[in-house]
This record gives sequence, C-alpha cells and structure tokens, in this order.
Amino acid sequence: MVTSEVHYLDANCPTGSFQIFQPRSPGIEYSITHHGEYFYITTNEGAINFKLMKTPVNNISKENWQMVIPHREEIYLLGVSAFSDHLIIYEQEEGVAKLRIHKFSTGEEHYISFPETIYLARGENNPEFNTNIFRFSYTSLITPNSIFDYNLDTKERELKKETPVLGGYDRTQYVSERVYATASDGASIPISLVYKQGIKQNGTNPCFLTAYGSYGANYPVYFSSIRLSLLDRGVVFAIAHIRGGSEKGRKWYEEGKLLQKKNTFSDFISCAEHLIQAKWTSPQHLAINGGSAGGLLMGAVLNMRPDLFKIAIADVPFVDVVTTILDPSLPLTVIEWEEWGNPQQKADYDYMKSYSPYDNVTAQNYPQLLITAGLNDPRVAYWEPAKWTAKLRELKTDNNLLLLKTNMDAGHGGASGRYEQLKETAFEYAFLLTCWGLVY
Repeated sequence: MVTSEVHYLDANCPTGSFQIFQPRSPGIEYSITHHGEYFYITTNEGAINFKLMKTPVNNISKENWQMVIPHREEIYLLGVSAFSDHLIIYEQEEGVAKLRIHKFSTGEEHYISFPETIYLARGENNPEFNTNIFRFSYTSLITPNSIFDYNLDTKERELKKETPVLGGYDRTQYVSERVYATASDGASIPISLVYKQGIKQNGTNPCFLTAYGSYGANYPVYFSSIRLSLLDRGVVFAIAHIRGGSEKGRKWYEEGKLLQKKNTFSDFISCAEHLIQAKWTSPQHLAINGGSAGGLLMGAVLNMRPDLFKIAIADVPFVDVVTTILDPSLPLTVIEWEEWGNPQQKADYDYMKSYSPYDNVTAQNYPQLLITAGLNDPRVAYWEPAKWTAKLRELKTDNNLLLLKTNMDAGHGGASGRYEQLKETAFEYAFLLTCWGLVY
C-alpha cells in the first residue's frame, strides 16, 4: 500500500452519508480509531515508522491534530485499538511485537510482559468496548499458539486455550534465540533460530534457512508442530529477517525494494555466511527455502553464491521478473511496479535484468534443487518455474538433482485441504532428508 483513504459514518445515523476523513495523497498512509470525542490517527506523514495523532471528532481538519506519540527511529508503530479506559498501542522493535497499554483516566502506561525474547503477539477479536479485559494471541518458535485474556488494570492474564500438539511435546527440549549477521554495508540483520537442546556449534549441523524479504512483509516467528520432524533430527531452523521486510521498521522495507532490491539478496547471503562462520552449519549442510517473492530470492542467491548451499527449495518462484513485469495484461503487473519498478523505464529495466533469476542463469554448479509450481497459479504462472528449470538444465555444469514438481490442481498457495498440504510438506521434507542423508 502506498496511499490510503478512510470514509466514516456516525453509527447513530446509519442512513447518513459517509464522510472522507482525509483525501488520499501519494505516499501517505493512515488509519483512524475512534474514542469518545477524538479520532486517533496512525499516519506516516513525515514519519516513516508512523506516529500517532488525535483530533476532535467535530473538527478533523489538520490544524487541529495533536501529537500523541511522535515518530521514533527504532520503533515501528503498527496501530492502536481503543477500549473505554484504555488504548492498546501495537509496536514493533527488531521484528518483535510489543503491546503497550495506556490508561486514559490516569495516564499510566505499561507493556505486557512476555517470557521469551522472540515471539509473535497480537490482539485478537475484542468486540466489547466497555471492558478492561483484552484478548491476545501469543506464539513463538517453541510455544504453540495460545489465547490469553489480560486484565488491563491488574496485569493478570488467563490462558484460555493453547493449541495441542499431538503425540506429546516438551518445549524445554528446544531452544530459540536471536543472532545477528552483518550486511555488506554494515547493517545488522536479525536471524531467528530454533533447535533441539544439545546442538553443538561444530559446523556439522544440517541447517534450514528461510526468508521472504518483499512487500514489507515480516517473516513471523511462529510455532509449527510439523517443523518438529526436522528439529528432532538435529536440524537448525533459521529465519533471516532481511531487508524488503519491515522487521526493523519501514526504512528496512524501503531499502529492499525498487532500485535497492539487491540488498535483499546480499543480506540473505550475509546471513548464510554468518551461520557458517559461527559454525551453526557448513556449506555442505546448509539448505535454503523461499516461496513466491521468496522464490525470487532463492533464484537470485543461487546465481550469486551457489557455493554456499547444499540444497535449495524454491516454491512457486517469481523468477522471470522482466518478462512478467513487462506484460501489463497480467492482473498484478501494474500494481507491482510500486514494488519492483516499471521496466518500461530504462533504469528500472536494467536493474531488474541484472538480478532476474532466469536472465542470470550461467554455466556453473548449482546445489540440489527442488522447484514447485501450480498449474492454476494466478500470481506466478506455471511457465515461470518451468522455463527457469529448462534453462538450469541446459546450462548447469553439475550432476545434482534438479526436480520440477507441478501440482496440476493447485494455485499459488499450494494444494487445497489440510491433508493435501501435509503431503506437499512431506514431499519437501523427504527431498531435504534424502539430500542430507538423514533418511532412516
């Protein structure tokens, strides 16, 4: 999203006319929350990481806007929600969610405390306005998704439900932590790790490194019972929070798009190098994965540094960048110019051509590679991974596995239905374990 516009209506006059809060303006995003006599406005106008303003409901012109929370370089303000005597402020720092509570009647503030350093927490459905109970969800790489009711006044919380893990699960057997890689330009890149107790940093661990790095989307640190199959085999699971996402604020996103897109790829390479140098793994044990725009990431880094990786899985990969973005008849092309650039302009064309995975395949060795596609994919047409596979087969100089698996019934999100999705994951895990030599 590069601009926004909100229309509002007094709920006491449901047959009235909607009013525009502020007309849209290029590059300006905002959202509003109503509380009593005020609208609270979360906006990025003059504040790349957003700021919070308020204005009287009966006079919303900008000259009446008052500062509530100023812009901060280190904190990304995601938004707010209002209760009768409390304001919930959703913040993010280094990719970690923070829930800040402001009490209107006293002006007191506090943060909800959490037991882990890396986690995902967010507000759930809270339809009641006149209450001091706030419902939120919490999960981490080792904690199954949990729903809590939190008393905003006493700070007491009650666990309402935790997703069960069939077959038994002991979270004390697993460790999650945050480490940092240094990018080629000196930027500090967060990496989230999860592994089983007893893992030693001796360079022999199989490691599964994944990332996305586009559209400002964060890679969430959530629990997966399926992932336990890898962890119990000694695999270190790693998430690279590279530029192109918003983990470190909106600037982190801006530095990984358009004519700075290559930061996304070099960041990922820096993360791989850090895991190797810190002896979490080695090039002979490192597997990487990404899907869609994350599949573009896979294609780019494989062209740039194939020596770093033993295995790669590219799911529905966006790899024929220039050809696709040059075709405005495709449903997503024109709106995608805000992310990748417009190749009808020479500077954008040349830059995209310089990293487009299909256009940069060369005669060199590539890792063991699994590529997936969906015949009915409306976002990444099946012919993109197919033609990339064909070019790799023509030019690569190794005898490593190169598999293309096209699901004839699937779209961009893979197979429909829980069990069909599990089968797809099982196939990919089987590929990984076979290449690692962990099948037993």
